[in-house]
Order: sequence, then C-alpha cells, then structure tokens
Amino acid sequence: MAVIVLLLWAVTAAAGLRLLFTSGLGRRPAPAPAEEPASAMASAAAPAASVNAAASASAASADAEPAPAAKPMSARAARQARYDPPTLVRNKNEPIPGLGPLLEFAHPMFAIIGLAFWLGYSLVHNRALAWIAFGLAVATICAGIAWFTSNARAAKRQHDTPAPTFSTRLLAIHGAAAALTFTLAALTALTARG
Repeated sequence: MAVIVLLLWAVTAAAGLRLLFTSGLGRRPAPAPAEEPASAMASAAAPAASVNAAASASAASADAEPAPAAKPMSARAARQARYDPPTLVRNKNEPIPGLGPLLEFAHPMFAIIGLAFWLGYSLVHNRALAWIAFGLAVATICAGIAWFTSNARAAKRQHDTPAPTFSTRLLAIHGAAAALTFTLAALTALTARG
C-alpha cells in the first residue's frame, strides 16, 4: 500500500507541475501604474508645486461640499508609491499582503518534503514517518486550496490583470490524485505497525 501511495503522490506532483507551468501564474503582468512615465517625471521635478496645488484645491473643495468617504493618500505616500515596482503593487493589492508568494512557495515545498518522508516510510516502515508525511499532506492540501482561492479572488478584484488559466482536466487530475493520496496515506498510517 505504501508504494501505491508513493506512486499516487508522484502523479499528483507531476500534474501539479504541469498545471503550474501551463497556468501562466509566473508570467502574469503586474497592473499598470496610475500615471504615465512622462507625467511622473514632471511631477517629480516639481513636488512642492503639486503639493501646494493639491492643498489649495482641497481647501477650495472643503468650502463647497465634503469629500467622499475614500481614504486620501498623503503626499509623501503618493510620491513613494509612484516608484513601487510592479510586484510590490500587486502584493499590496492582495487581501493579506505577501500571502500569494508565501503560498506559492509553501504548497510545493510541503509536497516535496512530504513525499520524501513517505519515501522514507516506504523504505523502513517506521510509523512516525508515515504520520509526519500524512501531516505534511494535510498542510499541502490546505496551502494548495488557499493558494487557488487567493488567485481566484485577486483575479476577480483586478479587472485589468488577466486571471491565470487553469486547464480543467489537469486541475481535476491534480485534485483527484491529491484526494486519493490523502485517503490512502491516512489508511496506511492508521494501519502501520512499528
């Protein structure tokens, strides 16, 4: 049974790698900055004038009617945000900043480490190795579901950023193989001796 789980785990990993390389997750362009480069250079040349103009415009509009409930960005934050690299802009727009790259790293790493522990269990049949591998399989599944959900939510929120395109067939193979691996690993760990 341990060898069957090992082979299923390898099939899951192969389908996951294929899914990763064909989805375009690593090749997504970052959202375009709000300003044109020429206007950014012109506003960088005269920051004091633009701050004074913004202050006088806000003072004039304060007399007329109150501003909407949007949170205004300070002049310093606006100047700093102008030079943010596209990856930082994308990470700032995530629900929990840094979650995407963390999950992008954690999901495959949990899977690889779990596969190594399961290989160790297959060779020496130590029950502790089976339970460690099973725990890593649970962590891998949780990280994978969170990663997929995070990407789907980010694609819905940002209309100008193309969503990753997942092959439905590969996604089904990866998910089904992961579910079967999880089930058989649990049964094997429960019945393991030693």
